[in-house]
Amino acid sequence: MNMRPRNHLPTSSRRRGNGPSARRRMVVVVAVLSLASMGLVARAFDLQVVRKEFYQTQGDARFLREVPIAVSRGTIFDRNGEPLAVSTPVMSIWANPSEVLESEDRIPALAKAIGADPAQIKDYLQQRAGREFVYLRRQMSPDAAQAVLDLGIPGVNGQREFRRFYPSGPVTSHILGFTNIDDHGQEGLELAFDDWLAGKPGAKRVIRDRMGHVVEDVEQVRAPQPGRNITLSIDRRIQFLAYNELKNTIEKSEADSGTMVVLDVSTGEVLAMVSWPTYNPNALRTSTAEQRRNRAMTDVVEPGSTIKPILMAAALSTGKYTPTSPLIDTGNGNFYYMTHTIRDTHAWGVLTPTGVIQKSSNIGAAKIAMTLDTGLMYDTYRAFGFGSSTNSGFPGEAAGYMKVGRDWRPLEKAIMAYGYGLNATPLQLANAYATIGNQGVMHSPSFVKGAEGDTRQIIDPTIAQKLVQMLESTTQPGGTAAPYAWIANYAVAGKTGTAHKAMNGSYAKNNYSAAFAGLVPASHPRMAAVVIIDNPRKGSYYGGLVSAPVFAKVMDGALRLLDVPPDNIGRWYVGGPLQGNSGLVGTKPPEAPVVEDAPVEDFTP
Repeated sequence: MNMRPRNHLPTSSRRRGNGPSARRRMVVVVAVLSLASMGLVARAFDLQVVRKEFYQTQGDARFLREVPIAVSRGTIFDRNGEPLAVSTPVMSIWANPSEVLESEDRIPALAKAIGADPAQIKDYLQQRAGREFVYLRRQMSPDAAQAVLDLGIPGVNGQREFRRFYPSGPVTSHILGFTNIDDHGQEGLELAFDDWLAGKPGAKRVIRDRMGHVVEDVEQVRAPQPGRNITLSIDRRIQFLAYNELKNTIEKSEADSGTMVVLDVSTGEVLAMVSWPTYNPNALRTSTAEQRRNRAMTDVVEPGSTIKPILMAAALSTGKYTPTSPLIDTGNGNFYYMTHTIRDTHAWGVLTPTGVIQKSSNIGAAKIAMTLDTGLMYDTYRAFGFGSSTNSGFPGEAAGYMKVGRDWRPLEKAIMAYGYGLNATPLQLANAYATIGNQGVMHSPSFVKGAEGDTRQIIDPTIAQKLVQMLESTTQPGGTAAPYAWIANYAVAGKTGTAHKAMNGSYAKNNYSAAFAGLVPASHPRMAAVVIIDNPRKGSYYGGLVSAPVFAKVMDGALRLLDVPPDNIGRWYVGGPLQGNSGLVGTKPPEAPVVEDAPVEDFTP
C-alpha cells in the first residue's frame, strides 16, 4: 500500500505566518509610545494651561499664607513730652492643633513652657482640631516666647505683637483708659483717639513649610501704617501732686471716693484730673468697674454752695446788685419759706452780697434768688454749662441735670440758689469757675495740648472781675475757707460747698459731699480747680476743712512748677477788719469758728 506523504509547509514559512513581523511590532510600540506621549502632553496642557489657576490655588492653600504685619500704637505724651502710654513689642504663641496632637508626647513640655495645665492644653487642642490657627498664649515677653519656640514642637509658632504700657500706672489711669489684648482702646482717651493712635496693620504673603515655619517672604500685600502720636494737655507733675494729695486726704478722712480737676483758665486745657479709688492699667485683671470709673466725668453731684457765684453773676447782671449793696438781712440763721426752713450755720445778721459769698449764707442766696427773674437765673445757669455736656470729647461724659426754668416752683428756685435740685460733674463745675477767671469767656475743655475748642462770652468781663474779688473774700479772715485755702504769696479766690447726698428719694442725714472750687492767683487767674470728697467719715465733713487744704497744697506746687509770679505780698495781712477788695462783708463778726453751710434735711428733691 502506497502511502503519500502529507503536504507540509517549510518550517521557516510557518514561523513567518504565526505572528507579526518585527516591523509590525515596531509600529505598534511606536504607536503606543506616541499615544502615551500625546496623553502626557494633553495632561500637561490641562494642568499648566486649562486648570492652571485651580492647581495654583490648591498649592498656595497648602503653603502660601497671608499674615499680618503688626504696627506699633502711637505714643501718648504729656504737655512736656513725658511719655504716658507706650507700646512695647511682645510675642504671642499660636499652634496648628492637628500637628501638635500628632506629637502628643510633647504637650507636657509645651504646657510647662507657657504656664498651663497639660490636660487643659490637650483638651483645648482636641476641641479645635479642625482649625489651622489657635492662640496658646498671648503677649508673652520676647525671651519667654523664644524659649517656647526653641522646644521645636511641631505646629507651634510665634507671632509678633505689641502691648500697651503705662509708665505712670494708676496716677493717669482714669484719663488714659486702657486697650484690649488686640491693642484697641476700650476706655478714656485711648478710646476717644483710637483711630488716631491705632494705625493700620499691614499684610504680606509668605510660604510656610509643613511645620508652619516661614521659609520665604513672597510679597507685601499692604504697607503697614504705624499709629500717630498725641500730646495731651495733662501736666504729669501736677497730676502727681493731685493724685498724692487726694489719696492722702481720702485715706485720712476715710471717705468713699474723691476727685480733683485742674484747668488752664486761659485755654480750657485740662492740666490734671484724678479720681480715687483708682486702678493700675498695667494689671487690668485685678481692677473692678468701680475703680475704673472716671468720677470727674461720669459722676454727678449737687454743687451745693459752690453754685452761689453763678447766682451772683445773674444778680450783678441786673444792675440791682453790686458786691457791697444792697444789705441783706439773714436774721437769726433760720428763714421759713413756703413750708420749708432754710438755715445758715450761724446767725450772720445783715450781709452784703460779698458777705453772702464769704459766709456762704443759704438765706442770703435764697433771698437774692427771689428777686431775680426765673428766666434770667435759668439762662445764667445754662450759660455756665449746667445741664449740658462740656463737649470735651471724653467717652461717657455725663451732662448733669437741671430742670427747665419754666417748671421751677418758687421753693425750687430758692433752693437752687444754694446748689440743690440740680447736679453737675466736677469738670462742669471747674469749667464754670475757669470762665469766671477768664473774664467771662468760656472754653470747651480739652485734653489735647494746643487744641482750639469753642469759645463764647458768657458774662461781661467787669462782672467776672467783681466775682473773682467776691470769691477772694472766702479765703480771707472770716471766710469759710480761711486759713485752709491760703497759699503763701498768692491770693486765692474760691468757694466752699458741703451738701447732704440725695439717696433713696431724700437727703441722707450723715452722708455728705465736701467740695471746694477756686482760682489762683486771684489777681490774674491762671488755674481753676475743683476738689470733691465723697462721704468723709473721720474728722470734719465740711468743704472748707476737708477739700480746701487739698486745693491749697496742689495749687501751691502747681504755681511754682509753672513759674507763676506771686501776687503783691503787700496785700497780705494778719487780723484786721472783715474787709476784702469789695468792701465790708458783713456787720456781725463770727461768734464761732466759721464752718460751711449744710442743706436742710427735710427737703425732698
